[in-house]
Amino acid sequence: MNYEERLQNVSVLGAAGKMGSGILLLTALEMADLSLKPEGKGKKYVINAIDVSDEALIGLMKYLRTQVLKAAEKKIVALRSIYKDHPALIENSEIINQYVTDVISLVMPSTRLEAALGSLLIFEAIKEDPALKVKIFSYLIENNPHQPWFFTNTSSIPIGELDEKAKLGGRIIGFHFYNPPAVQKLVEIIPAKNTLKEVHEFALAYAKNLRKVVVPSNDVAGFIGNGHFMRDILYATREVEKLQKEFGFVEAVYAMNRISQDYLIRPMGIFQLIDYVGVDVCSYILSVMQSYMKGEELHCALLDQLLALNIKGGQYPDGSQKDGILKYEKGKVTGVFDSKKKDYRMIDELKAKVDERLGPMPSAQPWKSIVNNPGKEEILKAYFAEIKNAKSPGAALTKAYALKSREIGIKLVTNKVAFNEKDVNTVLLTGFFHAYGPVNDYLK
Repeated sequence: MNYEERLQNVSVLGAAGKMGSGILLLTALEMADLSLKPEGKGKKYVINAIDVSDEALIGLMKYLRTQVLKAAEKKIVALRSIYKDHPALIENSEIINQYVTDVISLVMPSTRLEAALGSLLIFEAIKEDPALKVKIFSYLIENNPHQPWFFTNTSSIPIGELDEKAKLGGRIIGFHFYNPPAVQKLVEIIPAKNTLKEVHEFALAYAKNLRKVVVPSNDVAGFIGNGHFMRDILYATREVEKLQKEFGFVEAVYAMNRISQDYLIRPMGIFQLIDYVGVDVCSYILSVMQSYMKGEELHCALLDQLLALNIKGGQYPDGSQKDGILKYEKGKVTGVFDSKKKDYRMIDELKAKVDERLGPMPSAQPWKSIVNNPGKEEILKAYFAEIKNAKSPGAALTKAYALKSREIGIKLVTNKVAFNEKDVNTVLLTGFFHAYGPVNDYLK
């Protein structure tokens, strides 16, 4: 069975979710483009969008229509060539509308898992729950006569365990999209020990056709992305526990969020990033990783305390940020949650006092002005040289954080999670939009 044949009947589990909707969009576009090629005419392509809620699926179809329209507008020149033999399609708007119709017609929304029983390829983007994934995979492999391949979007669960427990016979691979899949260029591809060669080859071909940047990871819980991010969380939260004795809890959270964003020149502070992913999601991923790494303490007491107070973060259906550890107004951080008062204290009340205690801010440029600057290497070298020589508390916290981040990156290689330091840096640069990779010599 070749590439095109494998993509004739596909299912996406968790299709209406944040990750699943993007996976569905990208795959539907790829399938539509294959169906519109001369060799694709007459062949039937179907992609089942499977989720638990009819309401969520209705919202998904609206999302798809909007996004396919945008995609069509961007490639109108190519579409004019594809539809050149359709005499009724003359104006650009007519061609665009036809393409939207052709893509949407492939999508079959369903709340029934049985819809996947005819699929040759199944993308899974459901809750990060090993038992639930195994239960669903087991049902599908036992009842689908086509012996489908499974592409799991798990960001933490070892692929080999899913393969073994669901008895998939190597018909599974980790294909970890980054959020949001339609925008993010990075995918981590994680084959299990027994993943079939043809499954791995197909995954690479599919990623190439989607124009993704591929980083391979060994099959170790958390892989590269969460392997770094979760330990980054642990470091920041433990620093808060230390600092709160001197600063106070709210002030310590503000300080570490500022250090991790402004001083380390990242697009988000660590606590803003936790909110973006979800406090509950981060806590759960840590617990999953902990179950495979008995010799390392991966439990975060601070996240537990926040969850007990119903502080979860995450996004609303429209993509806007919910309040979490931090408070947001129109996407801007405006407050920090006070666990004692069980309310938010405004940044304006904290900023002057905490900034004074951190000391003079080194001459850093904001992330936006550096991330795509062709001269950023020299800028970063000069900046971290200044950090290295500065004596302020803020500079000391920055040095310690940057060196810890570097240590985490190096350990991912020595522990045989990543194949090399370059792959670690690529994940943080591409998947997390950092201006520089954690494994560097800026502070040596």
